[in-house]
Amino acid sequence: MAQVQVRGLHADEGDFSLLGSGQSTGPYDKPLPCFGCGIGWFSFLLGFVFPPLWYYAMVLYLGKYYLKDPRERPGLAASAIAALFCSVIVVISLIAVFC
Repeated sequence: MAQVQVRGLHADEGDFSLLGSGQSTGPYDKPLPCFGCGIGWFSFLLGFVFPPLWYYAMVLYLGKYYLKDPRERPGLAASAIAALFCSVIVVISLIAVFC
């Protein structure tokens, strides 16, 4: 008789049992690096203490690091935007001080 797989259950001749723990349910089961929040969000949060981390994440974003794992994209984009704002603020501050 054919086996049917429905929402994590395995049906074989009317008996239901959970799928084996050895089976993977998707390509993104592995947790993200940096305490599970991903490199992008980790860089974004720590960038408020050490702003060069925003630029590191921006380089990763522009280098399309998120193609390895699409879950990284929002955090890397947020860090790239923060790096842009930081650069604008630094330029305006330098113009105000030296002009």
